[in-house]
Amino acid sequence: MLYLRGKYSILYMDTFEVIGGRHLKGELQPQGAKNEALQIISAVLLTDAPVIISNIPDILDANKLLELLHGLGVAVERLESGVYRFCAGTVDISYLRSAEFMRDAQRLRGSVMLIGPLLSRFGRAALPKPGGDKIGRRRLDTHFHGLQQLGAEFKYDDEHDVYYVQQPAGGLRGAYIHMDEISVTGTANVVMAAVLAQGKTTIYNAACEPYVQQLCRMLVRMGAKIEGIGSNLLHIEGVERLQGTEHRCLPDMIEIGSFIGLAAMTQSEITIKNPEIDQLGLIPATFEKLGIRLERRGDDLHIPAQDHYEINTFIDGSILTIYDAPWPGFTPDLMSIVLVVAAQARGSVLIHQKMFESRLFFVDKLIDMGAQIILCDPHRATVIGLDRRYALRGIEMTSPDIRAGQALLIAALSAKGKSLIHNIHQIDRGYQYIDQRLNAIGAEIRRV
Repeated sequence: MLYLRGKYSILYMDTFEVIGGRHLKGELQPQGAKNEALQIISAVLLTDAPVIISNIPDILDANKLLELLHGLGVAVERLESGVYRFCAGTVDISYLRSAEFMRDAQRLRGSVMLIGPLLSRFGRAALPKPGGDKIGRRRLDTHFHGLQQLGAEFKYDDEHDVYYVQQPAGGLRGAYIHMDEISVTGTANVVMAAVLAQGKTTIYNAACEPYVQQLCRMLVRMGAKIEGIGSNLLHIEGVERLQGTEHRCLPDMIEIGSFIGLAAMTQSEITIKNPEIDQLGLIPATFEKLGIRLERRGDDLHIPAQDHYEINTFIDGSILTIYDAPWPGFTPDLMSIVLVVAAQARGSVLIHQKMFESRLFFVDKLIDMGAQIILCDPHRATVIGLDRRYALRGIEMTSPDIRAGQALLIAALSAKGKSLIHNIHQIDRGYQYIDQRLNAIGAEIRRV
């Protein structure tokens, strides 16, 4: 299938043909963190001084956000691969009401990150109801409730599905904000609004993911006053203006987890280069519970080839449960990968996806491939590992979202025969040149 990619109307091949059953071997360099990059790129709107950001992944979501900034009048200069210089000295706020902005912003859920900095520095913001993965309800109430507590005036145009916020006459003012959910993007938006608000803001029940920590540290280098970074209690003293800075995005922890799962499923020997292991939280330990051996070699993470890997049980012998939770819990973005990896393990596991009620609905495709999975309800699935007694079989399938798409790609690479994965722009939204990088270590993936 072909579709027009972005405003440049580039023909785009939207199907992967995957020949499975190959053992891979080599090194993989993780891309920059997608979820961090979307916040950091939006934050350049908070200053009229130059900001240089490196390790930005070359993925559809990041590139669409760069296009939105360009449309707003931000000077965006690519210095080298993954490195950009931004200068938001002149911004055309009227662009927010243009048909082009409304069309492009609604295709990217990450466009929600523009609200906080636009409101904070320019006094108003508008956003069409954004798209993104269809993984369940992903409400924006937390974002707007937090901004309203800073004094923002909110309006929703239900006829056109557009959100509007603007500063009151006296500007935004600091407040005590108890977030009603631990939202990473909601916390980031409120932080970016609060750094230029008058007075002190306290944010309780704040998300503390590394992405939010990175954003806060960048803002501090720009002159913001933020205390409590890394905790769920942030104290922010508003300042009049911010200066420029340089920032480097972390390696993408979700891609790192995907590579761990890929190595296990395909019985491959893979070394992940410079993954900043100390920033991975529970990710390594969770994969080790599935029986996957991990070796730290200096700054690298090595996964040796394993013929078998056995799922742990709880101390009393009961079936292991893996569930997602806000940081420092296990990230929901890797639940799809864990589920796929368990399909060829020895033993059984209960996967409990608490945060999104539609994220497990791709298991029907794995069942068609031969996996033994019982979908208990929208949030829970029991996986009975095959222990490689049978290989998964290649089938034709469609990627429903970024993370499920990557999980299906891993399943296809481990399967016997040929698989076709349609709708792969979903994968390209979050994974940089994934076919080229995996082909370089022995995979056989072709765009058709």
